[in-house]
Amino acid sequence: MMLASFSIRDQMFFMRQLASLLTAGLSLLEALHLIMKCCPKNWRSVLRSIIVDLNHGESLSGSLSKYRDRFSPICISLIAISEKTGLLAQSLILISKQLEAQESLGRQMKQALTYPCITLGSAFLIILAMMIWVIPSFEDIFLNFKAELPMSTQLLISIARFLETNIEFILLFGVTLVVVFAFVWTKSLYIQKWCDYHLFALPFFGKLLRLSAQMTWCRNLAYLLDSGLGALDAIRITAQSSNHWLSHDLSANLFKQLSQGWDLGEALDRCDPRGQFFDPETKHLLGIGAKTGTLAEMLHSRHQTLECDLSHRLGILNQSLEPILILALGLMIGGLLMTLYLPIFSLGKII
Repeated sequence: MMLASFSIRDQMFFMRQLASLLTAGLSLLEALHLIMKCCPKNWRSVLRSIIVDLNHGESLSGSLSKYRDRFSPICISLIAISEKTGLLAQSLILISKQLEAQESLGRQMKQALTYPCITLGSAFLIILAMMIWVIPSFEDIFLNFKAELPMSTQLLISIARFLETNIEFILLFGVTLVVVFAFVWTKSLYIQKWCDYHLFALPFFGKLLRLSAQMTWCRNLAYLLDSGLGALDAIRITAQSSNHWLSHDLSANLFKQLSQGWDLGEALDRCDPRGQFFDPETKHLLGIGAKTGTLAEMLHSRHQTLECDLSHRLGILNQSLEPILILALGLMIGGLLMTLYLPIFSLGKII
C-alpha cells in the first residue's frame, strides 16, 4: 500500500517533537515510540519501520533515506552529520527552523496567489452563466422587434448561442486537456524543465518565483555549510533536494565547475552567464564570501535580503491586485451589459 505524502508542516512538527523529547533526556527509541502513539495514522507505518531499523543497528539517517520521497535530502544529510558529531537534538531544531521557513514561504506565496485565482475563477463563472442563461433571453426580445442589431451585439449573441449548444463538449474538452497536461507533466521531464525555465520570464510573477527559488537555494546551502559540510558536498545535496529544474541544473553545473578548480564567483558566472537564476549582486557577494571564508554568513545575509524583498513585493501584490481585479471584473461585466442594452435604447427610438 502506498503511503500518503508528508507535508512540510508534518515533517516540521515531527522534527520539533523529536528534538524536544531528546532534549528532555529520552533515548531516540523511546522518543520515537512516544511520537508514534500520538502521530497521524499515515505516519505510524513509517515510524514503525524506522524503529525496526534502529533495533537492527541502523542509523536514523540511514533509515530515513529509505523515504527520500517523504523527507527532504537536506534533512537526512543534516541528521547524518549530527549523528557523527553527537548533536542530534540541536540538528533537529535547525531542521525544524529550516522547514518552518520553507513552510512560511509557501504560505506567503499561496496567500498572494489565492485571491487573484478566486477572483478570476468567479469572474469566469459569472460571465459563463450570463452567456448561457442571460443573453439568450435578450436574443428572444431582439427577435420580436426584428430590428437590426449592432455588430458587437450580434457577435455576443453568436458566442452565447455557441456556448449554449456546445457547453458539454467544451467542459469535456477542458477537463480532458487538464488531465492530459497533468499526465504529461508527471511523465515528461522535458515539459517540467521547459516550464521551470520559462516561468521566470512571466511579468511580475516571474520575479516573485525567481526570488523564491533563489532565496531557497541560499538558505539551504547556508544550513548545510553551517552543519560542517564542505562546499562541494553542500552544493551536491542542494542540487539533489531542489524541486526546481533550473536550480537543480545550475547547482549540478556549479558542482562540476568547482570540482574543476574554478572559484565560486567565476563558477557562478560560467553556470549562469545570462543571469537567469542569480542577480549580479548575489553573484558578486557570494564570490566575495567564498574568497574571504565567510560564505555561510554571506548566504544567510543574502537569504534575509531576498526574503525582505520578496515579502515587500508580495505586500505590493496583495494591495494592488484587489482594486485592479475588481476594476477588470467591473469592466468585463459592464461591457457585456452595455453591449446588451445599447440595442434596447435604439429600440426605444424606433417604437
